[in-house]
Amino acid sequence: MRWTVPNILTLMRLLAAPGVAVMFLYFARPLADWFALILFAAAAATDWIDGYLARAWGQETKFGTMLDPIADKAMVVIALLVITGFSGMDPWILLPATVILFREVFVSGLREFLGDTAGLLKVTKLAKWKTTAQMVAIAVLFVPGIVTHHIIDRTIGMDPDTIAGIMDGTIEDVVGLHWLEAARNTFWWIGTALLWVAALLTLMTGWDYFRKSLPFLKEEPRP
Repeated sequence: MRWTVPNILTLMRLLAAPGVAVMFLYFARPLADWFALILFAAAAATDWIDGYLARAWGQETKFGTMLDPIADKAMVVIALLVITGFSGMDPWILLPATVILFREVFVSGLREFLGDTAGLLKVTKLAKWKTTAQMVAIAVLFVPGIVTHHIIDRTIGMDPDTIAGIMDGTIEDVVGLHWLEAARNTFWWIGTALLWVAALLTLMTGWDYFRKSLPFLKEEPRP
C-alpha cells in the first residue's frame, strides 16, 4: 500500500463519512447541520480532487481503486440515513433514498460474488454522474434543516397567533420569517428533485452493471 496524496484524501473521505452523523451527537442544531454540511461538501470535493491528482501524477494504485468507491458509498449511505431520519421519514425523501440504498447493497453483493471478475466491469461516465447527483442532492438537503432551526430560533417566545399573523401578512415581518420559509421550501424542492434524479441514475447504472455481469453468472452445463 502506497501512502500517496490521492490515497490519503480518499482515506480522509472515508473517515469523514461517519463524522457527518457524529456532528449531531455533539452539537446542537442548527450548528450540527452546518458542520455536517461543511464536512460532507469538503469530503465530496476530494472525490474529484483525488482522482484528478492520481491521474495527473501517475499515482493510481490498487488501494485507491479499491477504497474510492467504498468511501463514496459510505458517505452517501450515512448522509442519507441522517437526512431521512431528520426529515421525519418523509416519503418524498424515503422512497428515492431506499432505491439508492437498495442499489448500493445489490451491486456491492454482486461485486463480492464476482470476485476478481468484477474488475472487468469498468465504471461508466453515467455512474460518475450518478455519484455526483447523489452528493449534490444530499448537500442541498442539509440546508432545509439549517433554515428550519433558524426559524425556530427567531420565533422563540412568540405565541402561535403572532407567528400566524406574520406569515399571513397581518403583522410586520421584522425577523425575516417569510424569507426563511421561502428559502426552506426552495432548497427542499430542489434537493428532493435532485435526489429523485439521482435515484433514477442509480437504477440505470445498477441495471447496466447487472446486465454486464450476466455472462459471468451463467451456470456451467452439467455433464
